[in-house]
Amino acid sequence: MEETVVLCGANSYLQKYYFNPDFDSLPQEVKQELQIMCVLYTEDVGGILTLEFEEDGSLEFKVTSEEGDYLFDEIGSVLKIKQYQEEKRELLEALELYYRVFFLGEDAGIEEE
Repeated sequence: MEETVVLCGANSYLQKYYFNPDFDSLPQEVKQELQIMCVLYTEDVGGILTLEFEEDGSLEFKVTSEEGDYLFDEIGSVLKIKQYQEEKRELLEALELYYRVFFLGEDAGIEEE
């Protein structure tokens, strides 16, 4: 069974935002950017969005909606995630590197001169 670690998420049904306290060492600006991104997503599209680290360290957008939620915008969801993946590419890649180094114990691959 693959184990995922939730970084953060937002729920449009409960109007709540969650940030995993295991990641408190991230800079405040990064935490704020993640919160804005998740909350805006659920405001625009609806449903529940979580950002989860897969076992290999990749960061995935996971989306769910309640059965019978006719206000959830599936097409808008796909488009919004693609937009975030393009606009926030550097942030998302940096978060993956952070997770791989500090949680999975991998070498950062950065050579010192």
